[in-house]
Amino acid sequence: IHFPHSLGLLYSAFTYYTGFKVNSGEYKVMGLAPYGEPKYADLILEHLVDLKPDGSFRLDLDYFDYCVGLRMTNGRFDALFGGPPRRPEEPLTQRHMDLAASIQRVTEEAVLRLARALANETGQRNLCLAGGVALNCVANGKVLRDGAFERIWVQPAAGDAGGALGAALAAYHQHQDRPRPPLGNNSLDRMAGSYLGPAHADDEVASRLTAAGARFHRLDEDALLAAVVRALAEGKAVGWFQGRMEYGPRALGARSILGDPRSPGMQKTLNLKVKYRESFRPFAPAVLREDVADWFELDQDSPYMLFCADVRPQHRRAMTPAERVLFGIDKLNVPRSSIPAVTHVDYSARIQTVHAESSPRFHRLLNRFKAATGCPVLVNTSFNVRGEPIVCTPEDAFRCFMGTEIELLAAENCLLLKEEQDASLKRGYAEAFEPD
Repeated sequence: IHFPHSLGLLYSAFTYYTGFKVNSGEYKVMGLAPYGEPKYADLILEHLVDLKPDGSFRLDLDYFDYCVGLRMTNGRFDALFGGPPRRPEEPLTQRHMDLAASIQRVTEEAVLRLARALANETGQRNLCLAGGVALNCVANGKVLRDGAFERIWVQPAAGDAGGALGAALAAYHQHQDRPRPPLGNNSLDRMAGSYLGPAHADDEVASRLTAAGARFHRLDEDALLAAVVRALAEGKAVGWFQGRMEYGPRALGARSILGDPRSPGMQKTLNLKVKYRESFRPFAPAVLREDVADWFELDQDSPYMLFCADVRPQHRRAMTPAERVLFGIDKLNVPRSSIPAVTHVDYSARIQTVHAESSPRFHRLLNRFKAATGCPVLVNTSFNVRGEPIVCTPEDAFRCFMGTEIELLAAENCLLLKEEQDASLKRGYAEAFEPD
């Protein structure tokens, strides 16, 4: 299947049509989909994409302009779906939610057919995925549960950025004729947990924070973790800046904002007061690998937040008759489990399993939070605001801390409390970056 026939570009066309930015807003469409019904799925399959039983497909290019212009879609696409594209920042309607649900349903069906055909053709039981569509963790989770493959591994920087790594590995292994050694039984992979970016030693962090005007306490790890757990249990948003930065689009416990998943108001607080982003967007749980099967319908490694699974029934909250008939964004305000901040409206969660081998301090933090609360799960979202790159340096972290309602920052062994900072360093931050 060759360009311009692309499942990713089909998804991006609906990203554009529902008012989000192409190449950055696709995950918003995925997050919006559970609020809608797939009412347009048949229309998509009838007019836009000819999907074969083996997952191969062709697009009807008469509906798309991405080959010839700056728009993804055209007037014929508009006519098919009953109106022009939504403008950015316009209110979302039930129609937009139904469109998101529809393209998500079609994408899942295409990926499932491709995976089944590949399993039947090759007889293999292991599957590796890459490419932008492989960042669709909902589709990945459905392929995993379908059972055509026993083990599925998704490259953590599966989008276009991962092409650089792929090119380097191809040159190293193929052109330099260096065979890949077998993976040990106790190893997740050779991605080092995706912690491949820059790190800053504790003394360097302290020096740079001092130069930035920050006020902080230098603690040993035991005292640092105790303070962070206490703040989290009190419902505070915590900035977590530790070790080497993540490679890829997800924060995995090195450049993260953390929260208590048990708090019914945590999702709204983080979205509106910390991240400055749309209220409908879900947050991911970071969970101890050894406890994941007790809380979610998943019992395998998911270190890169690239598989979705449902919260287990014993942790769900019974819905009232009035709550069960809510539509659209009204579903957002109904807690659905004992960890509502990471439970989406369809009971799903985009899961990160945390492993002692690849992320020892984050693993210890989760263990301490579990000991204090009985819950081995934390809200984990990227340390940035909407439109901002994930923070990389101590100065980045301090600026984001001062410009948002993050109340505590743990930067290596330096602990910063918002109430102790120089108020003159606080800045308007939400408007500093173009919305994504």
